This record gives sequence, structure tokens and C-alpha cells, in this order.
Amino acid sequence: MPESPTPPTSSSPSVDSAGSADSSAPSSHRAKSRVTRRGVIGATGAVALGAALTPVVFAAGESDESPDPAADSNTTESTKGMRTEKFPKTRSHKATGTDPVNAAFPVGYVAVRWAGTARNGASVRVTKADGSNGEWQAAGGGCAQVNGGGTALVPASGAEKYEVREERGASDVTSLAIDTTAGPQRNVKVPSEPTRARGVRYLSRAAWGADESLRFKDGKVNSPEVYYDAQCLTVHHTDTPNDDPDPAATVRAIYEYHAITNDWGDIGYHFLIDEAGAIYEGRYSGDDDLPAHDKDGKLVTAFHTAGFNSGNIGIALIGNLAAQRPTDAAKESLTNLVTMLARIHGLSPQAKMTFTNPVNGVTKDVDTVSGHRDWLETDCPGETMYELLGEVRKGTR
Repeated sequence: MPESPTPPTSSSPSVDSAGSADSSAPSSHRAKSRVTRRGVIGATGAVALGAALTPVVFAAGESDESPDPAADSNTTESTKGMRTEKFPKTRSHKATGTDPVNAAFPVGYVAVRWAGTARNGASVRVTKADGSNGEWQAAGGGCAQVNGGGTALVPASGAEKYEVREERGASDVTSLAIDTTAGPQRNVKVPSEPTRARGVRYLSRAAWGADESLRFKDGKVNSPEVYYDAQCLTVHHTDTPNDDPDPAATVRAIYEYHAITNDWGDIGYHFLIDEAGAIYEGRYSGDDDLPAHDKDGKLVTAFHTAGFNSGNIGIALIGNLAAQRPTDAAKESLTNLVTMLARIHGLSPQAKMTFTNPVNGVTKDVDTVSGHRDWLETDCPGETMYELLGEVRKGTR
């Protein structure tokens, strides 16, 4: 039975696909698992990450020493393993229709959503500083999937003005101008030491500047966390520009886009990986130590493969991998992360399996490590990344 197309709100007991829920599923899925949080974090024989982390929070990470507060005026030490770092507050401006938009701040990305055709339903062009118009950029299909239409994230290069054009077969277009770099500074408590899961180093949500208030709508959690046993892993690309000078800012933009424009209440992926190989924690999963999991080792449901989300780990490489290959560092981090997660859950990366959606019983035959296109009609994770999945499954580094 297909899942009902209701938006993810605090009254939705079990959200699976992006924007759909199964009202018959229980609200909590925390049965005892053979994988415990203590066992995962305390295990030896860890997988080494070995890639440099670019955000300032891990500036001294190679020596694993707490950073010197004098080394950067934006950071201060605390006495409990945490420190305060300043991040720009995300600013956004929502617009409906195709009239020109003046956001009154430098726009990094425009998130667009439309009804009708799922792909290529809108285009965006920005107004340059000299008043001339840039070229129309097709919004395309992006990676995200929504019911009854399409959605995409389009770079705006710091322009303050833009306009959106509906393409054939699309209607009811809305847009959200997003700035994640130049807003007022806000203080965030971040770990003083590098964070790791079984030896794989990652940036926590706090470390990339996640604004946890975005998870709430009308005073309630928009997408309450639900947990299931992990069955498989799905690889994506974010379909954003390559050679990203500030990937943490892009992660914050994707978070705003997914949580607000798509009304998912959070970022859609469990993990993201930038071109330098830094791994970012995605979907909020609680206050336990292992990202994307509850204390019993079950996987939080995210929003990356509509209709097949529950029990499906989503990992996105930041950039567009349609024609450009992932960097060696990104591929290595992806391989290490997949290897670690597969070991935790007892999965065989090279095997084929039958995925069974625990929310509604829908099944699908896929590879244990698959690409987004294996589930739905999309180009994601890009042709070059898709061709390399065999190497990722084998653990080639």
C-alpha cells in the first residue's frame, strides 16, 4: 500500500519518504539491537580516514590537541571539551511566482520548487552588480525528490536580485533565497576535539554550524525521529557546483533547502562528503555518540530516496559528478565510511539484496551499496560516481 502524501509534521508517527508517512507504523522503533552505542564507539581496529578537514573547528585536528584560542579570533576554549565558535546566521527570503525578487542580501543559492513535471520545471537567472541579467540556469531535477513536482538548488553567486521562470509542464513555482555566509554571527558550542565513529573522523552538526531551530515548525519537531535496522546504503551527489570554496556553507544551504523549502524538517542525507574528504554529519538522530543512529544502533530515517528511506543509509558527495569524477580524497572517505557502516550493521557491500520497507512492506531488489538512480528516475549520483560504485563496494582506496 503506498504511503500517504502528508507532509512530515510532529503528528506524523512514522515518516519514510520525503513528504509521506505511514500512519499505521508505531511512533518508536528502539527494540534492542545487537549493535550498541558503546560497542560501536569503543571498538578497536578502526578504519582510518586520513583526509584533511577544512573547517576551522578541526584546525589542530592532525595532532588531536585542543586548538589554541589565540590561533583564531572566532573561537574560544571551554572547560568541558566544548568551545564556542561563531557561524553566520542563515538568512532566507521566500517568494511565490515569477516576479523579480530582491532578497536584500547576497544570495548563495536559490532553492526552487514547482508543481507538475518532476524535472527541468524551472530556470533561474540573477541580476549582476552592473544591473545586467545573467544567463538562465535550468533548475534541472537535482537530487531531491518531492511528491507532485520537482525541486532543485541553484547557485546565485552572491547576487541580491533574481527571477524564476516556469518551464513547460510546471506551475506554482516558489523560491527561497539563501545566504549562509554573510549573516549576523551566532555562537555555537562545538567539540574541542575531533569527533570520530569507529575511527572515521567527521564533523558533527554543531561543527558545520547547523541551526537546530530549523528542525522545529509551529513549536514542534517537524520530522520526529524514527529508527529501523539498516539494510543498505545509497550514494548521491548534491548537484551543486564543483571546486566549492566553502563546503560547510553549502551544507548549511542544503539543510535550509531540505528543511524549509521541501518541508522535511531536516537535511535529507545521513552523511555528506566534500572534495577534501571531510565527512559531515547529516540528519539529526539524537544526543547519542554515533551519528545517524540511536543508542541501540538503529538508523534514523532520513529523506534521500523517496519511498525507500527507512533502513536506507544516505551518503551524498558535495558537487556535480555527472561529468567530473569525485576527487581521490572524497572517494577514499566514501569508501572508508561505507566500509565502517557495513561492518557495524553486518552488511556485505558487494552483495545484492531485497530491500523491504519496514513502514509499508514495499520491496525492491538492489545492490547493498547502490546509487540514487537504482531506486528512482534521476541522474544522481552522476555518471562518473555511478561508474565507481563497484570500486567503493570492493573497498578499493
